[in-house]
Amino acid sequence: MTTEPLTDLAALGERFTRDPYPVYAALREEGPVHRVRIPEGTDAWLVVGYELGRDLLADQRLSKRWSRASPALGIGKVSAGTSMLSSDAPDHTRLRKLVAREFTARRMERLAPRVQEMTDGLLDAMLAAPDRTADLVEALSFPLPMAVICELLGVPFLDREKFRTWSGQAVSSVDPAVRASSAEAMTGYITGLLADKRAEPDEDLLSALIHTADEDGDRLSGDELIGMVWLLLVAGHETTVNLITNGVHSLLAHPDQLAALRADFSLIDNAVEEILRFEGPVETPTYRFTTEPVEVGGVVIPGGGELVLVAMSDANRDPARFPDASRFDITRDARGHIAFGHGIHYCLGAPLARIEARTAIRSLLERCPDLRPAADPATLTWRTGMLMRGPLSLPVAW
Repeated sequence: MTTEPLTDLAALGERFTRDPYPVYAALREEGPVHRVRIPEGTDAWLVVGYELGRDLLADQRLSKRWSRASPALGIGKVSAGTSMLSSDAPDHTRLRKLVAREFTARRMERLAPRVQEMTDGLLDAMLAAPDRTADLVEALSFPLPMAVICELLGVPFLDREKFRTWSGQAVSSVDPAVRASSAEAMTGYITGLLADKRAEPDEDLLSALIHTADEDGDRLSGDELIGMVWLLLVAGHETTVNLITNGVHSLLAHPDQLAALRADFSLIDNAVEEILRFEGPVETPTYRFTTEPVEVGGVVIPGGGELVLVAMSDANRDPARFPDASRFDITRDARGHIAFGHGIHYCLGAPLARIEARTAIRSLLERCPDLRPAADPATLTWRTGMLMRGPLSLPVAW
């Protein structure tokens, strides 16, 4: 039984959802480890600050396996099958080895011309709007990464609206029942996709995942295939949707930085890194559970499956690591940010996310020289929960 005081983040409501950074900074001033109640309704240990947070992301004493979670937490698994996100070494090592060769930076760069083609088509449609306004999420941020990952997997006829609803609810709803029902629906849908692809294989990633084997003949089991497709479809679009949206939102909110980028588009790669640092798409990573007592910054987090969350959004704004960290500056050296995680769970799709973000943001700005917000930023509705961070819509005009 812990005697640590509990900070109820859930009680902060919309204020915390819209702008969690001051709350994290205040906690960081008090110390690196805090007992909190998260908006999803569960009690957890929250770690703030860069150094300790980064260390914990690579700490093997924290397990990603849901079977390690304490029953007292009252939480259920929200993803389907067995994936890299819900496994530890050596199982994680084996799963990653079976798919990593499909996601090398070199292979992803080959997709860049196709990403540009898709972006151009979406912008053609958006710019045809007679009132010269659009919701950027609907017009570009959502359809681009969804189209890319579907084409990569070889799923051309995905019911995207159903999928979008299930995916969004599974990762962002604060209602456990909604998360569970969405995960169940997604599992059934993915099972059907896999059955179709087994019946009619093609030269795509999904067919490759079904039939791939390493030099020892190891291959993904049925449950692992479901988990891998879940991971690729959900993580392959949810994070990039928010990366693109957050990037445009941050640039519009900082006209000097927007002007600097327009004046020199060679800054685009650096700008994407600063967007990832300043307003990354993932606020806290997927759940980790203690397998033994873990001391962090002088606080002992008990073993037995306690939930531990690293506030990656706060780590990336820790002034001890990034000088003047609360300032958005596309010329700064943002290397070292942990927006894609750290350690063995570092995001497999990071190279593709970077390609999509740089292509979408640069193309949008080039084709819309007078792009501007079409709504008061204070009225934007942000994703709930502490996993994904980004506005649900971003009205723009040109």
